[in-house]
Amino acid sequence: MFTFKKIASAVAIAAGTFGLLASGSAGAQERVLRAGLTTTKDHSLGIGMTYMAQCIGQKSGGKLRMQNFFDASLGNDQAVLQQVRTGSVEIVVTATSFMATVVPQAAVFDLPFLFTNEQEADAALDGKAGALLTQKLEAAGVVVLGYWENGYRNMTNSRRPITRMEDLAGLKFRALPTPVMLATFKALGGFAIPMPFPELYSALETKTVDGQENPTNLIEAMKFNEVQKYLSVTRHVYNPIAVMFSKRIFDTLPAADQTVLRDCGRAATLEQRKVNRQQVDQAANRLKEKGMMINVVSDAEIQRMRQATAPVTEAQWGPLGADMKAALEDDLRRVRGR
Repeated sequence: MFTFKKIASAVAIAAGTFGLLASGSAGAQERVLRAGLTTTKDHSLGIGMTYMAQCIGQKSGGKLRMQNFFDASLGNDQAVLQQVRTGSVEIVVTATSFMATVVPQAAVFDLPFLFTNEQEADAALDGKAGALLTQKLEAAGVVVLGYWENGYRNMTNSRRPITRMEDLAGLKFRALPTPVMLATFKALGGFAIPMPFPELYSALETKTVDGQENPTNLIEAMKFNEVQKYLSVTRHVYNPIAVMFSKRIFDTLPAADQTVLRDCGRAATLEQRKVNRQQVDQAANRLKEKGMMINVVSDAEIQRMRQATAPVTEAQWGPLGADMKAALEDDLRRVRGR
């Protein structure tokens, strides 16, 4: 059975192979790279950060050390992202959504019901759409070292299961603080309330909000099942996570160090996505065992939700730009084979 302990062990074993692949960065300045994350060490994002830190240490011969800060110990997503853009922190691991106010194209992956499976998401993130977003984010002060995943977001609440779109009426959900997410919940008939992630558990416990939406394994990792009774599998948004390095700092590093960071970012991307999908597969069963009531929304109802939110998507193509729309459509045509 899958456990965090087994994954941690696998990460440690895999990390040992980096020594065989290490390309010594002779002459590199010894440096500590601080990295901030709002979720736990045992979540796939935390495991990805641990994997990446081990890779960086091995491939740089110990001259670069990635120091990870979990559980929002450096601040919430927006606070750490701002520190990365100004160069006071080196790395942030967070949703691309948080860059949307600076780079409108970063909202592309907030579009509801954009992908039908993870393979389509991979094709876009690793394809033309991801490359275009990386270019635009770099102009805004961050170097993307990889697109990891939070995964498909599902809805939880303390009042009732969501089986039909009408069940959302009157429910207050914490959602990502982006215009697209707020518009999506409005189109579905619910209320979305922006709120920093570290404040969410308390808000659910006090019923300041009725529910929230996040991937199943994150729901488990954050113990939201303690304050939420119902989990409805809606898969309404696929949520990528960007590993972003301060461009101000990156540009001062020797070329060899930059290569180490990019190589380890790519290796950690593959590992984190694999671990995340394993975690998601197992989390639902464990949440059921802990007493959470889980229902899968029918395909017919998902289609109704997709139709209801279609105007939200259409309204976003202007801000997102014709180049991003063309890149995304090309990526999806390629993976769908048409």
